[in-house]
Amino acid sequence: MRPKIKDQVAWQQAELLMQPVLIRLLDNIRKKLEDSVWTGTYHNTQTPYPGYRLDLEHNNQKVSLDIWELCYQVCFKDYQPTHAPQESQEVEIDTSLIDETGDIEWNRLDEKSRMIIDQFFDNLSNLSTDTP
Repeated sequence: MRPKIKDQVAWQQAELLMQPVLIRLLDNIRKKLEDSVWTGTYHNTQTPYPGYRLDLEHNNQKVSLDIWELCYQVCFKDYQPTHAPQESQEVEIDTSLIDETGDIEWNRLDEKSRMIIDQFFDNLSNLSTDTP
């Protein structure tokens, strides 16, 4: 799924946010993996578009995670991942991540990225406890 950005201002805001969002997400994933029973391996992907994937494994269970999808969840308001790469979804920048001067609101960015990673790992914990 590719996000569809509606105008030039939103495009510039997305450009401002995506690299810091990626860095914060990877840092939060690293912290979670340190205390997790899951092991993770990162991979570069080329299809359906260039990106990054995190493969997690625990007790013969495997979960794959598209890192860009996580970035979109942080960067955009109410972003819902789909599994149809050919579809596009019109998105709206989460402007709470940008302060009144046009710079990144770092505390909010940290908080939102941590929340998304926490939710993901909470779901993994449920998955690993449901299996005998």
